[in-house]
Amino acid sequence: MSGRIAPAAGRYGGRDAGERRAERHQRFLEAGLEMFGARPGYRGTKIADLCKAAGLSSRQFYEEFRTLEDLLAELHLHVNDIAEQAVLDILPAIQDEPPRKRLMLMLRAYVTGAASDPRHARIAYVEIVGVSPRLDRQRLERRAVWIDLLGRQIDEALERGELVPDDYRIARAAFIGAVNGLMHDWVVGWVDASVEEIADELIKIAMGRFRIAD
Repeated sequence: MSGRIAPAAGRYGGRDAGERRAERHQRFLEAGLEMFGARPGYRGTKIADLCKAAGLSSRQFYEEFRTLEDLLAELHLHVNDIAEQAVLDILPAIQDEPPRKRLMLMLRAYVTGAASDPRHARIAYVEIVGVSPRLDRQRLERRAVWIDLLGRQIDEALERGELVPDDYRIARAAFIGAVNGLMHDWVVGWVDASVEEIADELIKIAMGRFRIAD
């Protein structure tokens, strides 16, 4: 299949073509979230099975996506956006908190946003890995967004005198790498822990490197 099939235009059932297409797109996303994020996983999913789960046809799939990889790519960005928004939403409310508490609340918001739905965590940390060079680039680019977000928080804390002065450039990349490694191992079952225990461990790691000024 060299490209998407153009969807039909016009109104049907009181909805125009754009509304119908948006609904179909959402149904494919929901089916992909379930099949990629639970069972059978991305590598075990066939287009025919995905279409059956969505209650749509293969023709309708190709109106929205070229490949299953395109669907996985969109879902990967979607679940990362949800986790990022969980952190951004809490920032205004915690700006006046002491630095230790602020760090704890930020990390708990991140873990909750990333892992409260196990399907999101599986797509973000497991299913995306090693699929293709294209998705490896996307995964690393999205990791860079997290590194930049952490870097901005570190820079602001340094300006306020809340952190011991240091060069944290390597530390922020190392910490995000540690987050991804721990989350991967937890999702696949190599680490037996609750969501709260994962958050607690990440807080301990962060407190050990990002030194709060006395």
